[in-house]
Amino acid sequence: MIVAITGASGVIGKAVREYLEAAGHTTIRISRNPDIADVHWNPSTGLIDAKGLNGIDAMVHLAGENIGGRRWSKKQKTEIYESRIKGTELISSTLSNLDKPPVVFLSGSAIGFYGDCGSTEIDESFPTGEGFLAEVAADWEKSTKLAEEKGIRVVHLRTGIVLDPTSGMLQKVLPLFKFGLGGKLGNGNQYWSWISLEDEVRLITWLLSSDISGPVNLSAPNPVTNAEFTKELGKVLNRPTV
Repeated sequence: MIVAITGASGVIGKAVREYLEAAGHTTIRISRNPDIADVHWNPSTGLIDAKGLNGIDAMVHLAGENIGGRRWSKKQKTEIYESRIKGTELISSTLSNLDKPPVVFLSGSAIGFYGDCGSTEIDESFPTGEGFLAEVAADWEKSTKLAEEKGIRVVHLRTGIVLDPTSGMLQKVLPLFKFGLGGKLGNGNQYWSWISLEDEVRLITWLLSSDISGPVNLSAPNPVTNAEFTKELGKVLNRPTV
């Protein structure tokens, strides 16, 4: 299988690429960086080397501005929104115009789609929530419309909090917890729908060859509260938690 990947240098994208290549598949990196790109693109200007995508079997679209990388200024929120919407629209349009489009298009999304649901148990049948992240996720998913109309099987990857000690949220909090300074946030009642990086990669690669389309929640079956997560992480590290 020939799989094109955006965000291939990110944590999830890199792990997916390495997993696929180890299994004998061929990957094509779509990047703004010409030094690593097999296919060059620039979502903000609508530039993409469409010829380099001829003959691909699948597209995995994971590119987008890091949600937790910087303070959410007005400018940063615009960057978070546009990097997802413009990028997805460009990929969707490009795929729909290929002479031989891929069979499947896995497009990034997030469980932020549901907004803050407290302790209410939800699934992919629930409507869009409220707030900035819900708006971003909803418009993100709508941006695949052209690919869907072309008959490409589209899957929206509604990903939870990805846990990996070398990246993301867990990487940031581990030093504090190791020094015994870790603690819950506020009252600790916030629910965290989490998934390990390993399971994230396995689910994405499984979805490539499945017959599923539409939204899929990529998270462990049992979410935990922030207080429960804090207690468990302290226990694993044998450190006190406040």
